[in-house]
Amino acid sequence: MKHIFKLTAFLLLFGLVSCQQKQTNGVPVVGFVDAFEDATIAQARVGFTDALKQNGFSEDKKTVVIKYSNAEGSIPTLTQIVNQFVSNKVDLLATCTTLASVTASQKTKTIPIFMMVSPTPARAHLIGADGKAPANLFGAVEDLPYIDTSFALIPKILKPKAGKLVVGMIYNQSEPQSADALARIQSLAKGLNITIVALPLNSSADAQLVTQSLLSKNIDAFFANPDNTVFASFETILKSCNQKNVPIFTSEAGLVKRGAVAAFGADIYQWGFQAGLQAAQYLKTHSAAGLKPEMVKIRKRVYNVAVAQKYHLTIPTNFQAIK
Repeated sequence: MKHIFKLTAFLLLFGLVSCQQKQTNGVPVVGFVDAFEDATIAQARVGFTDALKQNGFSEDKKTVVIKYSNAEGSIPTLTQIVNQFVSNKVDLLATCTTLASVTASQKTKTIPIFMMVSPTPARAHLIGADGKAPANLFGAVEDLPYIDTSFALIPKILKPKAGKLVVGMIYNQSEPQSADALARIQSLAKGLNITIVALPLNSSADAQLVTQSLLSKNIDAFFANPDNTVFASFETILKSCNQKNVPIFTSEAGLVKRGAVAAFGADIYQWGFQAGLQAAQYLKTHSAAGLKPEMVKIRKRVYNVAVAQKYHLTIPTNFQAIK
């Protein structure tokens, strides 16, 4: 397997170099970096490319070259991808999820980086000694206050008759926004008469074991917080929760379609689209004047009809149904 991984990494880098050499002079080149493969996260890339296309930068019309690479969850591969894009001097970097954005920020201070599915620079620990974020960071980012609304759905929908609700969570200690989200939720839970049981998960390979351990603690619900490892492991988490009849709530709208009960969170497609609009402006003007990381603008209240029926739950009327 090690030999296969090394060969894959070599072919990936060779392809990047070869494609870069074949680009047409004068056509802007975008290096798009995905940290891992995930059906929900993939919508950000679609939104980003659609925004470029609507503003005259289309691969079909050969008005832009988009080099796409996915690290498949490997940090060494992610580093290689970013290094190669920086070496090839792409016109801009598009980074999807926190790890990609942080890695890119560490590798270049000159090439513009348009982030998506990423936290604010402060949450990502990208603020320098001068108290400022790197000047080449742009795109659409998210902060934590919206989680309050998402988490508060649990007692409203489950409506406990007596005693405290017990909510289970999994978090990745190496992801800043995951640890910050856990701390915020633990504080919020006190005022909602909820007990939090949280276990660390640093690799999707351990998702089943950690989830089963969490379920053995008699939790009433599972809360899927903004964590890339949770995204990548969601089907495994969902299967284990379904077997124990434990509903999943989340702050990520995309996970509702995949089996969570309900969410108030960002639309991942629109998140990518918003970052793409900034990138298009940069490509048009060749200037970053007026650009800065901006908060996600479109969030949705959604629920999964089949899952709500499975658990006999009544959902607030202002939530959009997903079938």
